Amino acid sequence: MTTGPSISRRNVANGAASPANRERYFELKTRVHQKLLNVLNMDALKAVTRERLRGEVQSVVERILQDDRLPISLAERDRLVEEILDEVFGLGPLEPLLKDPTISDILVNTHKCVYIERFGKLTETGIRFQSDRHLLHVIEKIVASVGRRIDESVPLVDARLPDGSRVNAIIPPLAVDGPSLSIRRFGRKVLSNEELLKNQTLPPYMLEFLGACVEGRMNIVISGGTGSGKTTFLNAMSRFVPEHERVVTIEDTAELQLQLENVVRLETRPPNIEGKGAIPCRQLLATALRLRPDRILLGEARGGEALDMLQAMSTGVEGSMTTVHANSPADCFSRLETMVMMAKLDLPSRFIRQQMASVIQLVVQTARLSDGTRKIVNVAEVLGLDGLDILVQDVFLFERTGVGDSGRVLGKFRGAGVRPRCLERLRLSDIHLNPRIFDEVTAVQ
Repeated sequence: MTTGPSISRRNVANGAASPANRERYFELKTRVHQKLLNVLNMDALKAVTRERLRGEVQSVVERILQDDRLPISLAERDRLVEEILDEVFGLGPLEPLLKDPTISDILVNTHKCVYIERFGKLTETGIRFQSDRHLLHVIEKIVASVGRRIDESVPLVDARLPDGSRVNAIIPPLAVDGPSLSIRRFGRKVLSNEELLKNQTLPPYMLEFLGACVEGRMNIVISGGTGSGKTTFLNAMSRFVPEHERVVTIEDTAELQLQLENVVRLETRPPNIEGKGAIPCRQLLATALRLRPDRILLGEARGGEALDMLQAMSTGVEGSMTTVHANSPADCFSRLETMVMMAKLDLPSRFIRQQMASVIQLVVQTARLSDGTRKIVNVAEVLGLDGLDILVQDVFLFERTGVGDSGRVLGKFRGAGVRPRCLERLRLSDIHLNPRIFDEVTAVQ
């Protein structure tokens, strides 16, 4: 085999190669891949183990390279073999990204561009698909694995990978420039208390207070924007649920990883190909109440199920928790009210707000800051209803003071200096907190 200029795949993946070299690499890969498709029966080989197939693919690649006198290094040849194996056994170019536990999001903007989020920062990978058809093949592979389909009649699909990652795919005619795909990854383990404190997600005294509120069976709503860490924090808070309690979880996509024994996990079901057989969140909430739960954890309130969740909280299922997309505690209640109205029961606004004010005790606000870090920026206690206004009182806050030289957000966690009313409820449950924690201040630098 003749040798010639080669292109480092590692540099390509990191976006360090020049555009010309990158184009040459992908052109080479496309040519070899097309010839492999003509030589090998890929469908028949799916039943063969990866190790057994590697030798056969290597011999075919070697023969093609020799026949065409293609310039490629030994390292690039090995990488090419792995990519072909990824096409057969996995999701092609996405496989290396799926194996990296530090990546939280994979975003594919047509076949030409793949972004990842790592440690809260978006970066371009340099990875790409051969064509929109290649990307569509990978998307079809994902949705077929969960019994779904995607085509012009069903151009939008939500699905879940075997590792629990959440997938959203959209294709033409809805996606104007070509198929797009997003994969939201979830950590394989629940963050420990020590990791939450090390990451400066919150200070020790705030964690102590919230843990006491969970143990004391207070109803808590975790509010925040997309990617702000709501589900991650709900997972962490579940650690404070006493072991003897029975918990039922309800989710659109199973993401919660509770460290408890007595857990029943429920997941909604989308309609089948004929548009039938859907099991929505509201139906699962009704079922959950028949399972004798001590608590219900609703992964996310998105629609009319918010009313059912409030009803459950008010009928003895105390200590329940859910998450809501909102930018502040005040926005959280506005969102919840809108979602309750989606139940289409013509309930008066005052009744809805009275219900929220009486059954929700705490709102925990999460945020992803400009440096990519995630923090608990507000813990607010619900005091009740004044006219049509839901009264909330800050218990803890994160105040931003600036940005450091490295772009890191500077600020301080602090207590609001008030003694929350829930302290008496905690005392009656034999949970005692030092009142001084509500005056604490912790700088973040």
